[in-house]
Amino acid sequence: MAPSRRTPQSFQGDVPDIARAIEAMVAAMTQQSTTMMQQHEASMQRQAAALEQQQLLEENMVDVPAFGPEPRPTVQEWSLEDFLKHHPVKFGGKTSPDAADQWLKYLERIFDAKMCPKESRLAFALYMLTGEGEHWWINMKSIMEERHEPITWDVFRRKFLSEYFPDSVKYAKEVEFLQLTQGSKSVTEYAKKFKHLSRFYTMPLDKEWRCRKFENDLHGDLRLMVAPLSIKDFAALVEKARVMEKMKVEVETQHPHQPRVGGPSGSKHRHEERRKPYTRAHFQS
Repeated sequence: MAPSRRTPQSFQGDVPDIARAIEAMVAAMTQQSTTMMQQHEASMQRQAAALEQQQLLEENMVDVPAFGPEPRPTVQEWSLEDFLKHHPVKFGGKTSPDAADQWLKYLERIFDAKMCPKESRLAFALYMLTGEGEHWWINMKSIMEERHEPITWDVFRRKFLSEYFPDSVKYAKEVEFLQLTQGSKSVTEYAKKFKHLSRFYTMPLDKEWRCRKFENDLHGDLRLMVAPLSIKDFAALVEKARVMEKMKVEVETQHPHQPRVGGPSGSKHRHEERRKPYTRAHFQS
């Protein structure tokens, strides 16, 4: 039996279906090609950006921006050699309360400036103790261990101040500050003493009150020259008082004082002259 042949009419009916299939295939291939091109282009851009960042890092030109939370700053590990480079002073214990307070403050300035961890602070401070200072800490440490007290930098600092800079000294300095006057001191010396003692004033130290106290305890002539200016900045007040003091000294050097006619000495001299005739007349009689 001979195979049946497709009529031209049936073949012509399949042409639209074949065309649509070819168009769909071409569109899919085009879409796939476009997607692959986009992925390739994005990959090339990432590689270029990574290469650029690597070059910038090698040249130390910029920092690579970090995504997410900023990293915590790393604390530099301190060694004893790093600490000794700042030439700290030994503490032997036989010193004044002011010197002990200054010694501790000097160590703290070094620690704070270089972000030294507290664990290292205690070790470095103990390394600087000698003589009676070292013996004091050995005894204090033994007592603290018996009481099971923590041995930390903050505890050492509190114990040190209690031993070498007790509250009684702080109260005495507060009283000294309240009674401080310029006296025979220069303005520079007076200002230095004033700033040192004002640290121990327990009440809130208002800026204007601080200036008024410094001004009121100046010499009478300097106070009369500075007071009308109503300066409320302490540094400016001290500088103005220095200038006035310098001008006063220059004027007194160029025009030394003449013997006064009035005043206590002059009045006494004239009083004695008035009494002389009467005294002679008394003796003559």
